[in-house]
Amino acid sequence: MGCNQNCGSCSSNCSGKSENGLIAKPHEGTVVKKIIGVVSGKGGVGKSLVTSLLASASARKGYKTAILDADLTGPSIPAAFGLKDKASGSEAGINPVESATGVKIMSMNLLLPDETSPVIWRGPIIAGTVKQFWTEVLWGEVDYMFVDMPPGTGDVPLTVFQSLPIDGIVVVSTPQDLVEMIVRKAVNMAGAMNVPVLAFVENMSYVSCPHCGERINVFGDSKIDKIAAEYGVKTTVRLPLDPAVREAVDSGAAETVETPEIDELFARLSAK
Repeated sequence: MGCNQNCGSCSSNCSGKSENGLIAKPHEGTVVKKIIGVVSGKGGVGKSLVTSLLASASARKGYKTAILDADLTGPSIPAAFGLKDKASGSEAGINPVESATGVKIMSMNLLLPDETSPVIWRGPIIAGTVKQFWTEVLWGEVDYMFVDMPPGTGDVPLTVFQSLPIDGIVVVSTPQDLVEMIVRKAVNMAGAMNVPVLAFVENMSYVSCPHCGERINVFGDSKIDKIAAEYGVKTTVRLPLDPAVREAVDSGAAETVETPEIDELFARLSAK
């Protein structure tokens, strides 16, 4: 009802969307209620960290949760969840690997014989493989799927925006001036693709002194509220540099991390 046949600006995961637009049909039996992309303008800002913590928060709330790791050349999601098993498959399709709390995960590192094996592919092949992660994986019923995207505005983000029924994105940044400029590129790409920006997350925003609690802006003053106001984004989150979080994720225990900032962010995302 009310359909204007413009699938590019529609977040509804309806049966007619794949027929009227570029959206690819998921594997038979797959029903995903909400898909949230996690993007950044550049690498090293903590995009995969935010993806892992959001998915863990979703699973703790009892939602059926999945992660599609679209960062094929730098996949780190399996390591964050401590996954050692490889993905299996049959003529029916590919089975995602489940984490300890039941998060369904598909990543290139779950298909490689060794996690350090490089993926030396050109852009179109990488983009096609990401699309296969959507169309050939047996995701089943999922309440929230988080797509961990590679940095930048190239083939893979374009493929995800055009082929998956993305409900919106979370943009991850850090306080440096250089990152601010590149973040704007990612936001402007989303705007050009009619994909809404749901939230900004400023990672490594500050350090809390363990003795006095004073906040120290290691990488400069926060810019997240200014950027959010310019683009009309109401939800912003500042994540501190926390050695305990770093240690947990590095050791494959992302699911044990609970932070009030991520819990608040997921609450706002799930309320939209």
